Amino acid sequence: MKPFYSRKPKRFVHDALQRYSPRGLLMYFLPAALIPATIIGLAKGHVATIIINASGFAGYMLAAWCIRQGLKAEALYQQNRIARPPRWPLKLVAAVMTALTTGLIAWLGVRQPPVSALLIAGGALLGMYLSYGFDPRREKKIAGAHGYSGDEIFRTLEESALIIRDIEQANDKIENPELNQRIERICEIANGILAEIEADPRDIRRARKFLNVYLDGARKVTEGYARTHRHSQSGELEQNFRNVLATIESVFQEQKQKLLEDDVFDLDVQIEVLNTQLKREGIR
Repeated sequence: MKPFYSRKPKRFVHDALQRYSPRGLLMYFLPAALIPATIIGLAKGHVATIIINASGFAGYMLAAWCIRQGLKAEALYQQNRIARPPRWPLKLVAAVMTALTTGLIAWLGVRQPPVSALLIAGGALLGMYLSYGFDPRREKKIAGAHGYSGDEIFRTLEESALIIRDIEQANDKIENPELNQRIERICEIANGILAEIEADPRDIRRARKFLNVYLDGARKVTEGYARTHRHSQSGELEQNFRNVLATIESVFQEQKQKLLEDDVFDLDVQIEVLNTQLKREGIR
């Protein structure tokens, strides 16, 4: 599932779970007890013991990876009111894998009767469900507005969010704190515009041209400068880029304010002004 937009001005905040949240990390410690068991089996030359414990270790580690990825996908799904469910049910896969691994170790490793091993596996599955739940499977949809279907609005938001990510990635390649801050402000405002459209899809009629032209223009000019500025020490190039960013930021802020005021306006003139400026500055 692809994210729409960040609700905070930090770049790539949709990776917050990966960076900060401890949820799911304990799964990586679950197979720790199998390490000494595998070593003991290796020392004694018990091939079956080695295979069982090593396989169990691999199964638990794979389940831990799946639960972390599933939790990240779920976090992206939950933070948006318009979203597709995760493509793969990784939390369910992790739960089933944990249950199977636990049951097999109980049966083959600890020599529990099959019925007891089955009950233990069921307990592991229940524990995974109570701890992490299963993957969301319902698609969050919206009704169409002003001749646009819900799927069209969904794609518009999705594509715009990807453009913002491209701008953020290009910004990472620019080594200028002042310009970095300007670009971050532009991305923050753009994220806010997507939030307004999501909250009121009727805004799509007025904002679509803005998203298609201005947001794409911001990406092109940022990526163009990121490619060329390291090979040129021209102060004129930097100043031209600064001027373009100032224009983009101003229009982005105006568009957001118009959406908040629910005011109908035409961007045709401003769009032509930006296109002309991009060509004149020679950055695009």
